[in-house]
Amino acid sequence: EKLIGLNNTLLKTFCFRKAYISFMFRSYDDAKEYVSKFYECRENAWANLMVVHFNTALYTGLISFWVARKSRDAQCWFARGNESKLTFKRWAESSQWTFENKWYLLEAEESFSHNDYEAAKSFYKQAISSAKLHKFVHEEALAYELAAYFYLELGEMEQSMEYFLAAHERYHEWGAFGKCNSLFEFVKSSFSQTSSTVTTSLRHV
Repeated sequence: EKLIGLNNTLLKTFCFRKAYISFMFRSYDDAKEYVSKFYECRENAWANLMVVHFNTALYTGLISFWVARKSRDAQCWFARGNESKLTFKRWAESSQWTFENKWYLLEAEESFSHNDYEAAKSFYKQAISSAKLHKFVHEEALAYELAAYFYLELGEMEQSMEYFLAAHERYHEWGAFGKCNSLFEFVKSSFSQTSSTVTTSLRHV
């Protein structure tokens, strides 16, 4: 830990990995803490390899919009999320195959954060379709999952359940069994009235 603390590039990488894991397992406080530390040390760290930068830009953007929906300091987080969104929009102009679905997903999360629900619904559908078309099964799973949380927030339980089931199926296909189990437990507790349906529909790995 002392070595990491003395090396800003290592610290940035460490904080991003912790933020990413916290985001994927829906630990809001940890995700916020580590992405905040990531932004603090970003300016004085070495640049990432491009493929690492793609992941960093996507997940810090998604976390930023998540934090913006819950934080009093919303404008700062909106600006960070928007930075990632515009980056992917620009990249998508050069490589639609690689970046389009990620751009749409960031657009969806931004629209959700601004309570523009109709736009969010459209962008979630586009993110899912683009990820499926371009064979990014893990990002298709992520788009389904985030859309499911969106519909859960709106109280549209049937649509939310449908998307959670689809997310679970794609994560299972990808081999993310720990994520499948985590999603299973969340859905089981959130849909208590239909727990028997959840138990039979989702696979606890």
